[in-house]
Amino acid sequence: MAARSAVVAAAAAMLAACTPAAAPAPEGSRVRQDVPVPEGSPVPEAARVIVSLNPCTDAILAEIAPGRLAAISHYSHDPAGSSMPPELAARFPAVSGNAEEVAALRPDLVVASVFLPPATEQAFARMGLRVVKTGTIATAADSIAQIRELAALAGEVEAGERLVAKIEDSLRAARPAEGARPLPALVWQSGGLVPGEQTLISDLLVRSGFANWSAGRGLGQGALLPLEQVLADPPPLILIAGAGGEENRKLAHPALAALDGTAQAHFDPQLLYCGGPTIPRALERLTQIRSEVAG
Repeated sequence: MAARSAVVAAAAAMLAACTPAAAPAPEGSRVRQDVPVPEGSPVPEAARVIVSLNPCTDAILAEIAPGRLAAISHYSHDPAGSSMPPELAARFPAVSGNAEEVAALRPDLVVASVFLPPATEQAFARMGLRVVKTGTIATAADSIAQIRELAALAGEVEAGERLVAKIEDSLRAARPAEGARPLPALVWQSGGLVPGEQTLISDLLVRSGFANWSAGRGLGQGALLPLEQVLADPPPLILIAGAGGEENRKLAHPALAALDGTAQAHFDPQLLYCGGPTIPRALERLTQIRSEVAG
């Protein structure tokens, strides 16, 4: 149960960066400061010391501003909750998000999610720490916008553009042939969860020649899909995105192997939630799966 709780907590933290908001955010609000800068005020200097409390921004900042990143969230040191390669995460100290622990690092900037607890945010304010909260990421375009804003805050615009170029190259490489018919794919996550339509993985499915099967059945983000429904209405492809354990037994149920015309492939859960450097890895895997199924 402890392991399951850790996975759920990490997924919730990641969803802070990729789950659609109840209403669309205004253009340009993907990253916002807790205190608006009045019009005409000088642009704040680039942050020299940054602490990230979000596993998705951990991965972005580790690539574009490693020399400025003093610490990352504790989620990124847990393989079940990280979107970063473990050897990369190990290069940075991890913090739990405790205000005193963060303040001890004397950061110029704290990057958190919109779900930063109000008490922690107030403590940061009392300590005079500058806080930026990252908004929702539901598409590759959202992620590119977020990378550019984080890169500007860190004073690493060129590094940000190099990461953007990698993502754009991967999007072009994953694009299906013109006129190709999308292949419906069920992304079946830990515990039987499925992604909704306005999520990053759904956007990447569409961009790489698939269609989100669960969204096509009216299932929204976080809906639970019973095994019986999959057996009664099987998709052409199931992407198994859950690890082992009792809660994921149905993802590997023997009855699935007996389905005629349904292919299965493993999809690393670490590729589900975050944008940034995760996008090229996710698209590479989706392209590989598409090639294998088509072959």
